[in-house]
Amino acid sequence: MQLEYLYSLFTLPLLVGLAAFFIAAIQLFAPKARTPVVVFPYQPSHVAVRKRASSPDIDNQSLKSLVLSRCTSLFSEYRSSWWLPNGHLQTAYSVMADFTKTDKMYYNRQYIRLLDGGTLGLDFAPVDSSKLKSDSPIIVVQHGLTGGSYEAYVRAVLYPACAPLEQGGLGYRAVVINFRGCAGVPITSSMLYSAGHTDDLRQALFYISHTYPEAPLLGLGFSLGANIITRYVSEEGPRCRLSSACALACPWDLAQNNEQLLSSFIGRHVYAKALGTNLLNLVKRHENALLTNPSDRILEAVAAARTLKNPTLRDFDHAFSRIASGPPPSFPYVSAEAYYDGQSSHHAVKGVQVPFLSINSADDPIVQSVPMDGRGNGFVVMALTPGGGHLGWFQSGASWREVDRWTTQPVLEWMRMTGEMLVGDTYKCRHLQVDAEGWIKEQGIDHLGCKPAEGGGIIDSNAVDDRTMQGL
Repeated sequence: MQLEYLYSLFTLPLLVGLAAFFIAAIQLFAPKARTPVVVFPYQPSHVAVRKRASSPDIDNQSLKSLVLSRCTSLFSEYRSSWWLPNGHLQTAYSVMADFTKTDKMYYNRQYIRLLDGGTLGLDFAPVDSSKLKSDSPIIVVQHGLTGGSYEAYVRAVLYPACAPLEQGGLGYRAVVINFRGCAGVPITSSMLYSAGHTDDLRQALFYISHTYPEAPLLGLGFSLGANIITRYVSEEGPRCRLSSACALACPWDLAQNNEQLLSSFIGRHVYAKALGTNLLNLVKRHENALLTNPSDRILEAVAAARTLKNPTLRDFDHAFSRIASGPPPSFPYVSAEAYYDGQSSHHAVKGVQVPFLSINSADDPIVQSVPMDGRGNGFVVMALTPGGGHLGWFQSGASWREVDRWTTQPVLEWMRMTGEMLVGDTYKCRHLQVDAEGWIKEQGIDHLGCKPAEGGGIIDSNAVDDRTMQGL
């Protein structure tokens, strides 16, 4: 187990770097476009907005005109750092670089227990929010595959978003919903999380909405978390608790992107194995907890996972995810491919009914298939940058040693626009109620609920969880 861990920690990133430098040597002088492709729907939806901040006067504007006037950095040139000229290097840097001194964040963690016995870790920022108004917008974050609130790509947005107005920030609250078993969250049931099952997010939003009933909630998802948020807003339709959503590096069609990932040497032996090994290590770390009160499904899945050595993502998903990463009747799936088809978001985006922005990178080595038409949905804006890798988007800062992420400014502008101008239809959400045992539930839905659990406190997110690879 120790050898496998060392392999995942050092060998895979090294292979990424060596392969990327070889490809960079070929591509370095190849001309490429620098302006993002932004696709608006043929008939953009109109949304209700305030004419001025804190004004009762309301106007209806097309989403396209709002984005053009309020999210101008979305159309700015993307210039990658000269020493990170392609998606492989961008992705490798995201995995291997030291971000512990960048965008330093602290959170106040609140554990919540779910009705099925599972636990989520909700990390709120800023730690001291006593000066914020009760209706201050809240950015609700879903992290990537095996990450958490400590991820540098999360902090790159939340650090300026949660900074006070007088320091140039947005002055917002934020909450990162850490998946079961991730970022120090304990496993307290015999189920993990999946690529697209939305009930954990749904129940976390019960708690957030109940705690801050006046605040607009703005969704922000990264990679796998983007897939979950996209599916959630589609499933909820007009009753969505999120006023808007932003998806970065969403994997969309899981089957097609996995097939493309496995079609190349570097995809199969570096990226696919890095993703699969990360998930396998997560299961090994929580194996005893998963087997505390096991079902037949979890026994089958853990037994299959034990046989894996250096698995690809597809290997792991076939052995474990399709069986024990969600509840019946959807789970278990008959194969990894059936799991991908059932958990993807590319076919769900047509059901989104809140303003939705997606940003992907054209040279993302992990996500190569992106539905740029947004399925014709008037609420959906699709952006594709010419470079950036997977969750990278690094560009040069004040000196060659400094980098920042191109995506930070467009995301902040989107959050400001939807958080302060948009008039949300929260009255359409199902009513929340607290039963006699303290469970927060939505009216008419008895099988879902949550309540505060013991533990939590101040979280220092500036140190990487060294048991998994960051940046994925």
